[in-house]
Amino acid sequence: MFTINIRNLRRVFDNNIVAIENLTLDIQAGEFTAILGPSGCGKSTLLRILAGLDQPTSGSVDVGEGKIAYVFQDAHLLPWRNVLRNAALPLELMGTSKSDRLAAASEALQQVGLADAMQRYPAQLSGGMKMRVSLARALVTRPKLLLLDEPFAALDEITRQKLDEQLRDLWLTHRMTVVFVTHSTAEATFLANRAVVLSKRPAQLVEDLTINLPEKREASLRSDPAFAQTTRSIYQALERSEA
Repeated sequence: MFTINIRNLRRVFDNNIVAIENLTLDIQAGEFTAILGPSGCGKSTLLRILAGLDQPTSGSVDVGEGKIAYVFQDAHLLPWRNVLRNAALPLELMGTSKSDRLAAASEALQQVGLADAMQRYPAQLSGGMKMRVSLARALVTRPKLLLLDEPFAALDEITRQKLDEQLRDLWLTHRMTVVFVTHSTAEATFLANRAVVLSKRPAQLVEDLTINLPEKREASLRSDPAFAQTTRSIYQALERSEA
C-alpha cells in the first residue's frame, strides 16, 4: 500500500526562492487528499517531489512501493496517435506486448467513458475528452499512487463536475492513494476525504481538514448543507493561508 510520509520538507530553487518550508505531512494508503493554497505557493512543486521529478533541498519524503501516475494540467496527447494508442503509451514504454497493452488501454478507456472514441485522434476531441484520455493513460499501469495537478481547471463547469464525479467513482473502484491539487474549494469538498491547505510561499501547513461526507457522492450532494459548510471551512482556511 502507498503511504506517504513527509518530514521537515524544504525546497529552495537556484535563485534562492524558497518554495516549501518545514512541511511535515502523512497521507495514508488509499486516501484521497486534496491540496489547496494560494497561486504559486508550492503545490505543484510538492507534487513533483512526490512523483520523483524533483528532489527536496532538505528533509525527507518517503513514498510506498508501487507504480506512480501523474496527470498534468494539460493532457499532453501525441497528435499522431489515436486515443487507444495514446492511452497505451506508458505500457509500450514499459515493454508490454502489443496485445496486452492495447487490451489494458481499451479497458481503461471504457472506465472513463471513451469506449466509442478509441480510434479518434486528439484533434477530434473536446477538452473534456482529452482529459479523460489523460486519466485513462494514468490508470492503465494500475498505479498505487495517482497524482493530479489541477487536471480539470481549464474545463467548463458542467464538464468539470462530471469528470469530478467520474474520478471519485474510479477511486472508489481502485482505492489507489490520490493526491489532487486544486484551487476549487467545491471540487476539493466533492472529491476528497481530506483537504490540506498550504500557506502562501514558502508553503507551510495551515489546515488539515477531514471531509465527513458520504463515500458515494452524487451530483445532488452539491446542494446539501453539509457540503456547503465543508466548502466554507476550506475557504476560511484559504483566507488564513493568505495572511
